[in-house]
Amino acid sequence: MDILKSIEHEQLKNKIPELKIGNTVRVHVRIKEGNKERIQVFEGIIIKKQGGGVNATFTVRRISYGVGVEKTFLVHSPRIEKIEVVRVGKARRAKLYYLRDRVGKAAKTKEKVGARIENNEIVIKEEVVPGETEVAESAETVETAVEEVKVENVESTTDAKAETTEKVEEVKAEKVEKTQEAEKVEDKEDKPE
Repeated sequence: MDILKSIEHEQLKNKIPELKIGNTVRVHVRIKEGNKERIQVFEGIIIKKQGGGVNATFTVRRISYGVGVEKTFLVHSPRIEKIEVVRVGKARRAKLYYLRDRVGKAAKTKEKVGARIENNEIVIKEEVVPGETEVAESAETVETAVEEVKVENVESTTDAKAETTEKVEEVKAEKVEKTQEAEKVEDKEDKPE
């Protein structure tokens, strides 16, 4: 891995919220004033997402006292405490710049009917616990393999289904082989020579 990429990878957050254009969000930002630190909430509509990796940003727009205010936040910034989804908006564009020209209720996106407000998080990098042994990994059940496949949000096509069933079968086969080997070792130890 490149030196720059390894340094950037360290700066990434482990989990980031799933941000969609048009959603109304509440961004909790840490603000330092002198030697005091407090959390300020900025609520508005996500009008654009940009970049990738450490440089990924999103812009939130709100109308405050009749004046439009836009703030751009870094997704992986340590200043951002958390991001809550307040409302699921309906947007058919990648950038909602047309909201800048709108006033009042027209400056909002339509709400998706029947949409659940979910705070889904995207796992960027998994936390590794030091001291884990291979024995603990071999003790995992087939259910964990199925959960990992679900997390990937694979499209429900026949090819994807075939791949997931193959993965599950491979894990099952490996588990059966390990148990058989363990039984053979126990049988050899039990038999007197």
